[in-house]
Parts: sequence; C-alpha cells; structure tokens
Amino acid sequence: MRPTTNLLLTLITISIFPFFTNGTLQPQHQHAHGGGCNPDERAALLSFKEGITSNNTNLLASWKGQDCCRWRGVSCCNQTGHVIKLHLRNPNVTLDAYGYDHACASASALFGEISPSLLSLKHLKHLDLSMNCLLGPNSQIPHLLGSMGNLRYLNLSGIPFTGRVPSHLGNLSKMQYLDLGQAGDYSDMYSMDITWLTKLPFLKFLGMSGVNLSGIADWPHTLNMIPPLRVIDLSYCLLDSANQSLLHLNLTKLEKLDLSWNFFKHSLGSGWFWKVTSLKYLHLEWNLLFGKFPDTLGNMTYLRVLDISYNGNPDMMMTGNIKKLCSLEILDLSGNRINGDIESLFVESLPQCTRKNLQKLDLSYNNFTGTLPNIVSDFSKLSILSLSNNNLVGPIPAQLGNLTCLTSLDLFWNHLNGSIPPELGALTTLTSLDLSMNDLTGSIPAELGNLRYLSELCLSDNNITAPIPPELMNSTSLTHLDLSSNHLNGSVPTEIGSLNNLIYLYLSNNRFTGVITEENFANLTSLKDIDLSFNNLKIVLNSDWRAPFTLEFASFASCQMGPLFPPGLQRLKTNALDISNTTLKGEIPDWFWSTFSNATYLDISNNQISGSLPAHMHSMAFEKLHLGSNRLTGPIPTLPTNITLLDISNNTFSETIPSNLGASRLEILSMHSNQIGRYIPESICKLEQLLYLDLSNNILEGEVPHCFHFYKIEHLILSNNSLSGKIPAFLQNNTGLQFLDVSWNRFSGRLPTWIGNLVNLRFLVLSHNIFSDNIPVDITKLGHLQYLDLSRNNFSGGIPWHMSNLTFMSTLQSMYMVEVTEYDTTRHHFACCTNEFEFIIEPIEWTNSKHDWRHAVTGISRSLSEQAFR
Repeated sequence: MRPTTNLLLTLITISIFPFFTNGTLQPQHQHAHGGGCNPDERAALLSFKEGITSNNTNLLASWKGQDCCRWRGVSCCNQTGHVIKLHLRNPNVTLDAYGYDHACASASALFGEISPSLLSLKHLKHLDLSMNCLLGPNSQIPHLLGSMGNLRYLNLSGIPFTGRVPSHLGNLSKMQYLDLGQAGDYSDMYSMDITWLTKLPFLKFLGMSGVNLSGIADWPHTLNMIPPLRVIDLSYCLLDSANQSLLHLNLTKLEKLDLSWNFFKHSLGSGWFWKVTSLKYLHLEWNLLFGKFPDTLGNMTYLRVLDISYNGNPDMMMTGNIKKLCSLEILDLSGNRINGDIESLFVESLPQCTRKNLQKLDLSYNNFTGTLPNIVSDFSKLSILSLSNNNLVGPIPAQLGNLTCLTSLDLFWNHLNGSIPPELGALTTLTSLDLSMNDLTGSIPAELGNLRYLSELCLSDNNITAPIPPELMNSTSLTHLDLSSNHLNGSVPTEIGSLNNLIYLYLSNNRFTGVITEENFANLTSLKDIDLSFNNLKIVLNSDWRAPFTLEFASFASCQMGPLFPPGLQRLKTNALDISNTTLKGEIPDWFWSTFSNATYLDISNNQISGSLPAHMHSMAFEKLHLGSNRLTGPIPTLPTNITLLDISNNTFSETIPSNLGASRLEILSMHSNQIGRYIPESICKLEQLLYLDLSNNILEGEVPHCFHFYKIEHLILSNNSLSGKIPAFLQNNTGLQFLDVSWNRFSGRLPTWIGNLVNLRFLVLSHNIFSDNIPVDITKLGHLQYLDLSRNNFSGGIPWHMSNLTFMSTLQSMYMVEVTEYDTTRHHFACCTNEFEFIIEPIEWTNSKHDWRHAVTGISRSLSEQAFR
C-alpha cells in the first residue's frame, strides 16, 4: 500500500472506528475472575506459535508464562479472561522504490502458517495478522476464518495470498472491518463473485486492493446493498468500468472511495460515485478516464482529498458549480496533459475558500502554459506545491515567499527564467526545493541558508552562475544537494564537509576550480553518491586518508587525478566508480583491482593507461566495465560472470578473442579499434543475451560463425576487417536488428532475399565488399531504413523500382526528389543537392533508355555514397 494511503487509512480508521482503538479491545491485564487467561485459549495460542517458522524480531518472545493476557499482541476481556483481540501486525513494513509493501521481504515479518488452532478462540473479536508472511493451505486464505463467527475486525492486508477469496467469509455476520488488500499492487488473488459481502450488514470498512475483480461487472450494485460502508478500497482490482447506473444510492455514509489503478476507459463524468455527496476522500488516479468534471462535483461539499492524477486526460478542468468545495485540502491532477493557461483555466476557477484551505496542490506533468500567477500567494495553508513538467514561463514570483507553510516546492522542468527570488529564504518550514531544468540565471541566494529544515535542494540544469554561497552550508539538514549542469564557478566550499546528513552530492558539469582534498569530505559520514565530474578540479587523496563513508556511486570524470593513480583511492569503498578522462597514465596498480573487485561499475576510459588486464578478472563482480581509449595491451582475459557491458575499444589489445569468454549475461560488447586478429571464435555464439557487438577496425579474417542463438542482437558492426564469405545467415531471424555494418571487408555473393525480413533495420552499410548480382527487390521492404550504403561492390542489373517505399530515408527537414541532370545512352549519371548534403548516384548499365528515376530514388538519404554502384 502506498505510504500516503496508509496514513489516510489510519486517520480514517481512528475517526470512523473508535471501537477498534479504544474501549474493550485495548490490552487488558486485569481480570474480575481473579485468574489468568483461559487454559484452552492459551494452548491454542501456543499451537499458533508453533506454526511460526521465523520470528526474527522476537515479536512472540513474551509468549510464555501462564497468563496469556500479558503476552504481546494479546488482549483479554476483563470480566471473563477470554482472548478477544490478537494484534500481530508487522511493525516494520518494508517499502520498495515505488513505495509498495512487501511482507515476505521484511526481516521483521512472521513467517509460517495460520494454524487451525485459532478456531479455539471462540470469543475473538479482533484479528490482525497484516504485513506478515503467514499463509493458509496452498498459500490461500484459510477457510477456517469463515468459521470465526464472533469476529468484528479482520485485517489480512499485505499477506501474499493466492487463489480465490473464500465466500465463507460471508459467514462473519458481525464483521465491521475487513481488509484483504494486497499492499498497493496487483496480486494473484481473485474473486468471481462478491455477493457474499451483502451478508455482512454491519460492514464499515472494506479493503480488497489488489484482488482481481475483473470478472465482476455489477460490483457497485453489490456494494450499494451495504449501507453502513464508510471506506471502500478497490484499487488495483482490474475493474474496467465505474459508470454503472444506481437508481437509488444507499451509500450515504461513505467517506472514502479508492478506485485507483484500474482500467476505467469511460468519461470521467459518467461515474456513479459523483452522487455520493458524503465523500471526503476520492481516489481515481492511474485510470483512463477522459472528459470534464460533472456539474455534480459542486455538491460534494465534504470533499477533502481529490486525486485524479495520471489519467492522461487533457480535457480535465474544474467545471460546474464548485464554489462550495471549501473543505478541499488535497487536489492532485498531475499527469493528465491538461492544456491551457494555468491562471485562467485553473487557478482563478478555484473559489477563495478552497485557496485558503488547500494544503497540497499537484498540477505536475501537464501542459499548462503562462506565467506563475501572483494569486498563488492566496494559498496560505499550502504545504506541497508541485507544478513541475509543464510549459510555464517567466520569473518565479517573489510572493511565493509568503507561503510560509510550504514544506515542498517543485517547479522543475519548465521554462522559468530570471533569478531565484531571495524571498524563498523565508520558507523556513521547507524540506524540499526543486527548481531544476529551467532557464534560471543569476546566483544562488544566500538566503537559502536560512532553510534549516531543507533536506533536498535541486537546482540542476539551469544557467546559474557565481560561486556557491557559504551561507548555504548553514542548511545542515541537507541530504540531497544537486547543483549540476550550471555555470557555477569558484572553489567547492570546504564547509560542505560539515554536512553530515548529506547522502547525495551532485556538482558535475560546472566551472569549479581548485583542489578537492580529504577536508572536503571530512564529516560526510552519510554520503552514498558523489559526482564532481566535468569540472576543472584536481582531486588529491593521500595514502593515509580514511574515507568516512561507503559509497554507492562516485564520479570524478574529466577532473584531474593523474598522472599516477591517487593512493587514497585504496581507502575508497564504492559500488560504482567513474574516473574516466582524468589524466591517468601508466599501469594499473595491483591494489586498484583488489580495492574495486567487488564494484559493479567501473569506468577508467579515455586515459593513457597501459599494461595488461589481470588474469583473475573472471572472479571480480563487475557488471559494467569501460576501459576504452587507453593503451592497454596483451590478451583479453576470461570475463566476470555477471558482466553485461564491456568496452575495450580504442586500445592495442592483440592476439585473438578468447575461446572461453565466459560472461553469458553480456549484452554490450565493444572491441573495435584494436589489433585483434585471426578468426572470430565459436565461443562468441554463447553470448545469447548480446544486443550490441562491435568488432570493427581490427584484423579479423575468415567467415563469421553461425551463431543461431543470436536472437536478440540489435547492433552488429564488423566493418574494417578482412572477413569473408556471405552475410551471416543467422541474421535472417533477427527481426530486432536495427544496425548492420559489414563494410570494408571481403564479403561476397548475392545479397539474400531474406534481408527484407529485417523489418526494424534502420542502418544498412554493405559498402566496399565484393557483393555481386542483382540487388534484391526485397530490400524495398525495409520501411524503417534511414541510412543505406551499397557503394563499392560488384552489383549488376538495375535499382529496384520500389525504392520509393523507403519513406524514412529523408532529410530531417524535408523530402526531396532526385532529378535527371545528365543523360547518356550507355551510362546514366544523376546528381542531387539538398540543403544538407550532396551525393551522386552512378547506376550500372541498363537496357531501357528511359526510366522515371524521380520515383525510383525518392527519399534516398544521406548515404548512397559518392559512387553508389559500379
């Protein structure tokens, strides 16, 4: 479940269901009857514990002793001592990069089975096993739960059940809270019939997020038969419509409705939910709803949260009588490609009362135009403002500094210009400021140093100049500082080393000068990523330096580190290192390979490094390895097992390609411009994941091996060798091939007709070989071809008539035609000039004296070369 949804559900549960958080279901440790818990129920709980196979956090460590009512997660009735509540929710939920929960990936989860012994807890009213990895038979929801007839509260959310939701749950006639939600994602659980829900006449909360309900068309009618419902969460349920007609609405108490991440493909205004005027929270994000809001939106006066983001609906706008939407606190219309002026189309349409109460406004990823209106300052309670990825122009209004409740201001990826207003320094509650990817100029205001709570500052990809103001280092809460791709100059402040909360530091592509030493890193104990690349910086790391951090990524590319490898690198621990183009010379020291043998990414290209590669490279952890444009020599060793990219181009490697490359996961292999000789070994055919292979500019000879498992190859470049034979036949089934260059070799024979099967081919270069016979007409099937070079061969016959089918072969500016400029009865010479380039087509002899060449070579682009045919 997404974090924001978790928070909202918690708040709603507390306000709507005080029964579950107060009173009799709170832990009780005193008993009127004077004894401990019921012995049979204690035995049942211990039997349940035996079904737990993993309990890493010792959640059940207190489950010992006679009085089970004192055990963690267990609550009993004061009068009877019966267990009435079992609350074992995983307290430490693991979120992935998308904010989703994964119970079975959490170290704190309980693992095991849901024991049938729970049936002995006949007085149990509250059962919460959520966010654990506890399953029933065949990983399904156990049917036994349908026999626990006294339950009022059942929370199994986040447990990765599979299979059909048991209709036996309809036997729980006292149920008020039922959550089977699958953690904000699609699951393997489904239901073909939910009419059993109508047997739960007291149900107030229904959570079935992630349960596949695609086979149920009349789901709104079923839910409409349960009037007490206050919360419905059917997100990620694969529903395809919400425009069913409800003649009489019974859901008059419904406060929260979440239908996000479904597949509604009808007009926004046709949804049945607009009639539910009691709604406070409405989530419709990530559907395919289109069209305008209905007039009935104006009747939803209790609405606090309206999220219709990412529907791709350019016609969405606030219409109808919305003057009474004074309760609105969160409005999210992001990701809809809405067109028009932001002030006249949207901001001015919101009533004054809404502006004063709104706390979050997200209009990002649309096509709004115009300038940021000064009226934005009316949103006095605004905490989050996101207008990123639009087409807004003009300066950032200084009035934004009046929004003193702002915690997040996101204006990135627009066309805003002018300087950063120093008034933003008055936003003392701000935690995130992103103004990147605009056209901002001037300097960084020193006033931003007043933002003591600022965690993220992103000003990258602008035209900001001047040095970094030293006052900025007062923002000691910074975890993410990105000033890359500007025109900042001066030295990098040594005070930056005092930002001990900093995790990400990006200063690349600026004009910084001076020396970076250990002092700049002194207290950066939290640092994970650092990028100082493409500056005029000298990196000095002495041998006695002890790095205070363990990095994920470090880039000093195009800085000065050499000529020798800095000895301080021995103390640097990082998963990825880029020291390309850093003036390094000489051989790679042995300590370098041992220090970074566990790194997955290494780029030391574009230096003057010499020597050979270590023979034990196969035991290293590299996944991407860039060694190109150096002076490396010797044989190519067996490659690391997990490597997916290897670039050793522009070196002086000799001998042959090894017969056992290893590297079965390799996707990109670039060996061009070396002195690799002899034959291409059969072992190359074992690289079945290969997408890109460049062996050009070597001294390879013989035929290309028959690699019939090269199904994925997209770029194959073998030019400038001495290869012979025919075009490799294994390519005929490679419909994904986009680039083929075998020029400057000794390939011969007729071009195969199957070349027309390479439907995705965009570049075809066969020049300077000894191909002969006719050009197959099948070549005209290559509808995506943009570049064709057949020059310097021994073709005979005529140019295929349907070359005009190659409609992609045009200049970027315009199409053109080749006109006849010279005429001869035996040889025909055609010339054409465009605004971009010039080429001459010299066809072979032909028997017919008149042909309409204007259509034959319409659109042939850039590269039929200076003499296309001999």
